[in-house]
Amino acid sequence: MSKQHRTGIIGLGIMGRRMLEHMVLHAAFAPVLLWDPSPNACRAAAGLCPQAQIAGSPDEVIAGAELIYLACPPVPRKAYALTASAAGKAVFLEKPLGIDVGESRQLVERLAADGVPAAVNFTQAAGEALAQIAGDEDMGAPCGIDIIVTYPKWPRAWQADADWLRFAAEGGFTREVISHFVFFAARVLGPLSLIWAQPGYPADGALCETHMAARLETAGGVPVSVFGSVGGAQPDRQELTVKGTVRSYRVSEFYMLSASDGGPFTNVGEPPGEPRAVSLKAQLDELDKAIGGHDHKLATPAEALHVQQLIEAMLKGHG
Repeated sequence: MSKQHRTGIIGLGIMGRRMLEHMVLHAAFAPVLLWDPSPNACRAAAGLCPQAQIAGSPDEVIAGAELIYLACPPVPRKAYALTASAAGKAVFLEKPLGIDVGESRQLVERLAADGVPAAVNFTQAAGEALAQIAGDEDMGAPCGIDIIVTYPKWPRAWQADADWLRFAAEGGFTREVISHFVFFAARVLGPLSLIWAQPGYPADGALCETHMAARLETAGGVPVSVFGSVGGAQPDRQELTVKGTVRSYRVSEFYMLSASDGGPFTNVGEPPGEPRAVSLKAQLDELDKAIGGHDHKLATPAEALHVQQLIEAMLKGHG
């Protein structure tokens, strides 16, 4: 096992606390400094990791840790990442990489110039579903990927404390959820281009999108079709289908993998008992490799920038 990485976390909302909980369980990570502007979030995090110190500022976190995990909203994330990178600290960022593409491009360039380990937390990067699909040489020719995301309400109940998620400035399900599947699609098919996109917004212009339809394509014309909506009495649906001429795969709820050779989709292997725990453990295993300078499966900042460019163009509408 590598040495423990002294970790600081900036942003202690639901994602920051989930990652903190699993870092405590992982032998390679030692959370030492935590910060959030919300006293309630700080108290909740302290309960998960009493041995860590609640810092007085983000700068204190960056100064006292070796790895900085940024689980704060997108807008302040760039400044914290640049401060950490300039100080030679490893950086692990939540997605999206940012909101402004030009600023994110500058961030990617700075991270590369500083030479620090840096990765972005697209949660399926280290998962079995992506490994299975990308490694299947018997699927036949790729026919396309379908992405379907529907919710009765956005944000979802467990996201209620992250009020920014309901606003167009930084939030919305396209950035928060569809971006995961666009990353997945690009890992399977290669770089994508946006052909057209039609978002739908409520009358209140400050609020985020309620609908999204889009088509992306590879350089060879393989399509990725996107459909998203909010509203109605229905369960959450988060689904990606990778279609081949011989075999197709479906990933439901991020982690549940099934396959079809033309008949009904059937489960591949045994579903994990605690899929989120398995996924976060895998992400942290790969983060440990990244910090050590080894090959890893996590999303690079450059990959995250590619996804951000597509997502922001979709939200503006295109074609």
